[in-house]
Amino acid sequence: MGRIDYYDDPTAPAANSLVVAVVVVVLDGNRVLMIQRSDNGRWALPGGGQELGESVRDAAVRETREETGLDVEVTGVVGIYSDPRHVIAYDDGEVRQEFALCLTGRATGGELRTSCESIKVEWVPAERLSELDASEATRRRVEHALTGADPHID
Repeated sequence: MGRIDYYDDPTAPAANSLVVAVVVVVLDGNRVLMIQRSDNGRWALPGGGQELGESVRDAAVRETREETGLDVEVTGVVGIYSDPRHVIAYDDGEVRQEFALCLTGRATGGELRTSCESIKVEWVPAERLSELDASEATRRRVEHALTGADPHID
């Protein structure tokens, strides 16, 4: 299913759902674990929707493993992102208002691999992140994680 991210775009469709999502900035020194999404070809952080019966931490670990092949340990909180100007439109008609909990993590095992949600999985040096086709939301989250500021809340 395809998706389009809109940020502060007057042509964006109106949101019709709100789903708790978890994304993880997995760091290895100066490198960030990134995936190239299979639904829109853009680069993103591993993550996805939290399921009933699981914690935020469990969702972060599960989503990272599913999309990258790596096991991770959650190490901190980057922020809570809920800006109603950011909506994500899916092919099936769902339009989500952003609600993402962004965490930091470190790899503890596994092997890099792609999945049905990721066509590429790479450790990207921080200085190369600007070269990637990534959403503004992804760029902001990585920047907040790398600067180590207090958790961001919007």
